[in-house]
Amino acid sequence: MAKSIIVAGVQMDVALGNPEANHAKIEARLAEAAGMGAALAVFPECALAGYCFESLDEARPFAETVPGPSTSRWSETCRKLNLHAVVGMLETDGERLFNACVLVGPKGLVGAYRKIHLPMLGVDRFTTPGDRPFEVWSIGAARVGMHICYDGAFPEAPRALALLGADLIVLPTNWPPGTECTAGHVPNTRALENNVYYMAVNRVGVERGFTFIGCSKICDTDGGVLAEAPHASEEILHAEIDVDRARNKRLVRVPGKHEIHRFADRRPDMYGPIVNLPIPPRQGRSE
Repeated sequence: MAKSIIVAGVQMDVALGNPEANHAKIEARLAEAAGMGAALAVFPECALAGYCFESLDEARPFAETVPGPSTSRWSETCRKLNLHAVVGMLETDGERLFNACVLVGPKGLVGAYRKIHLPMLGVDRFTTPGDRPFEVWSIGAARVGMHICYDGAFPEAPRALALLGADLIVLPTNWPPGTECTAGHVPNTRALENNVYYMAVNRVGVERGFTFIGCSKICDTDGGVLAEAPHASEEILHAEIDVDRARNKRLVRVPGKHEIHRFADRRPDMYGPIVNLPIPPRQGRSE
């Protein structure tokens, strides 16, 4: 089995409340990514429905179950093209609405994730915080972990995915103005501190006054940039990832003199404040 795969990030505009137009674009970009040799194509957060809804009632008609019609449609496209895809969407589960992303492939739904950390922004003002633990899924030789946008601002989230064995962590996102520093530094840092590949895929375009900044990026295990789209236009970026490199957490720079191990050198016994201190109440969000 090959120990490397090509991955693609689809930086695209999204039409608010127009899933059919977004479906057409997603399927066209999947074909382009397949033409690049990609085994995995990653799309932005809320790529199916859009993000800047003004109420729960407005957003709810554009949410779907998982699995559901869209996951089946994307799986069929993936079957024809022989690749996997991560796509952001709104998920309905009873009365609850989640900001979610799904991993689909030629054989159907592989995995799903519900956004855990919710900012006071867009549809996240009305969604339910994710209620499932982090998980990692295999696609061929690579193990992939998913989180969404604001999750990347919390180092615990990608660390959990790395400890679960992720070789690649993907971050579908909707970065608006004010997040330029996040886009410029967080993907590199999360890759470096976990010795994993990290792919942040943002959207572009304007939605209800928010101009999304693009700046999608694929980083290697040292935090270096393999591919990026530094401007706010539609683009597909791609890179090859080597799973053995991601799994080797022991880095030998000068034998016997400069060696580090990203996981063995951890001190979990000293990290109690991360989980034991009281959490301040959220401001401006009804519980």
